[in-house]
Amino acid sequence: MSTLTFDHTATGYGLPHARCLAEASDLAYKDADTVRERTREWGFDRVEVFSVPFQPPFPLPDTQAYIAASDDMVIVAFRGTEPKQLRDWLSDGGAMLIPYTGATGLVHLGFHQALQEVWPKLRDSIDTLRDRDQSLWFTGHSLGGALAMLAAARLHFEKPSLLADGVYTFGQPRTCDPTLASAYDKALKDRVFRFVNSHDIVPQLPPEPLYAHVAAERYIDADGHIHDTRPAGSGLLGTATSGAANAVTGGLGGLAGGTAKAPTPLADLLAPGTQGIRDHGIGRYIAALQANCS
Repeated sequence: MSTLTFDHTATGYGLPHARCLAEASDLAYKDADTVRERTREWGFDRVEVFSVPFQPPFPLPDTQAYIAASDDMVIVAFRGTEPKQLRDWLSDGGAMLIPYTGATGLVHLGFHQALQEVWPKLRDSIDTLRDRDQSLWFTGHSLGGALAMLAAARLHFEKPSLLADGVYTFGQPRTCDPTLASAYDKALKDRVFRFVNSHDIVPQLPPEPLYAHVAAERYIDADGHIHDTRPAGSGLLGTATSGAANAVTGGLGGLAGGTAKAPTPLADLLAPGTQGIRDHGIGRYIAALQANCS
């Protein structure tokens, strides 16, 4: 039985709310019956679970998400993916950028397509379940964080009056180029909270300068302390960061207009048991947030 207590009247940024949304992101990995049972325990009396088949070339059988609604709050949570699958999303053809139709800039092809598969049903359900002007929150871990960010952006760019109250992501990869990231920051200023845990490798991919993160970062250091800005010299060691970039730019060097360096195999950086993957686990994010809330 869950002991988590959601504050359905929460607004803005807060660590207790971040912890709740991290738990909601973790729940997105569970089966539909568990999602329905757990969200009822959290006080959400209506829930819809989505699993929409996804087409190749990306190694993801479907895009999964759920929407949970109460009289005061609506949460949209996206499921992430395993590191061995994520590798193919972050390298070579999987990391291609395409024009973004909702605003100026470029977006990751695979992330865009994954959201597109579920978007019509998701959009209709948001309209149906958000029937009392409830607060609206998007969340997700890993790939799910990328989709949460893009979903909040798409909702607003399609209908500017629809602005999410907050977007909380955990260990999300970069999703777009600097131009689109800037447009996102302007549109959702002070509403985006992107958590990065210590040496988590996934937020370092795909690499700069082709890709960019949205500005707001909450960094969890190796001791579990949370910072509003990343302390100098923290996170991945320089060699690891360079290896991550080289692993992808080995396939994207032509797009960058430069000469690709000999790549560090991305499979090594995303291998189970490495520091970068251990720190990527949603359980580590939840543990750090729980410790900071006590």
